[in-house]
Amino acid sequence: MTVKTKEAQALPLNTILDGDCIEVMNSLPEASVDLIFADPPYNLQLRGDLHRPDNSKVDAVDNDWDQFDSFALYDKFTKAWLKAARRLLKPNGAIWVIGSYHNIFRVGAALQDQGYWILNDVVWRKSNPMPNFRGKRFTNAHETMIWAGKDEASKYTFNYEALKALNEGIQMRSDWVLPICNGHERLKDENGDKAHPTQKPESLLHRVLVGSTNPGDVILDPFFGTGTTGAVAKMLGRDFIGIEREEAYRKVATKRIANVRKFDNEALQTTTSKRAEPRVPFGQLVERGMLRPGENLYSMNNRHKAKVRADGTLIGDDVKGSIHQVGAALEGAPSCNGWTYWCYKKEGKRVPIDVLRQQIRAEMQV
Repeated sequence: MTVKTKEAQALPLNTILDGDCIEVMNSLPEASVDLIFADPPYNLQLRGDLHRPDNSKVDAVDNDWDQFDSFALYDKFTKAWLKAARRLLKPNGAIWVIGSYHNIFRVGAALQDQGYWILNDVVWRKSNPMPNFRGKRFTNAHETMIWAGKDEASKYTFNYEALKALNEGIQMRSDWVLPICNGHERLKDENGDKAHPTQKPESLLHRVLVGSTNPGDVILDPFFGTGTTGAVAKMLGRDFIGIEREEAYRKVATKRIANVRKFDNEALQTTTSKRAEPRVPFGQLVERGMLRPGENLYSMNNRHKAKVRADGTLIGDDVKGSIHQVGAALEGAPSCNGWTYWCYKKEGKRVPIDVLRQQIRAEMQV
């Protein structure tokens, strides 16, 4: 008897799907998405119209999709979409959720209840926030993003060196100062009005995707809106899946993304951690004759020397072992990075042995 195997369901990559986000997510293949970026309804609980000092009306978020009759209903909705989202994540997948004080604390508790593992909360501090026109509270100048792995064991993507490079060589902090979406980036509808009341700036998504995804990854946005996630994903060489039930938003997003060009492959390369580079044993330098048995290595501080042995170990002052072990022993330190500690002599000048390692790595990449 011949048993027919069920064909794997193809992912609808780089498309905007029409429908309820929970229903659509439940229809997609399990464990198929690398990252989810979610900008869910904030449930703002607005009470009446808001006016500026000149009595002009503020274009606030009063759409039906942001209205919930109770916190209980909002919590039920949050738990349902987070459950559907977690099913879609690959074992090492992660999620970003953005919100305001109206909803982010409820979302955070739901994330933990669902089994997600919170990695960071990131404060997006708006460099040009909307003023508080009533003057009864602080100006609401930030939103909060929660970054979480699918579970505690997830080996999530974190491009530390790339984010550090974005920040002029300084470790990226969890408070990001970026402007809100305005000017030329703010999309308009056919009537010249804002196409979406809470359009996110591309700078925010650029940082999220560069920091927590790699080219070729699949990013899902279940609240796609005008397609900021899709536009940035396309530019950065990532695939996206958008879900949006509002036809007007889908129309704007489709036109926007069609006009986006992917950066060339060379431009998409980012700074990587040294840990991610190919491993080169010190012994390989000896095998290839780049360093010879009996040749002396010298510490960068010029206080110690050691002799190279045929098996790729060193001996110095009766201490034997790897380049790391001998360096640590000679310095009386608990550990030592032998690649940056030792150098060899070439034409009378001292050259770090790490130069030889980088030469081999360059050959491996070619």
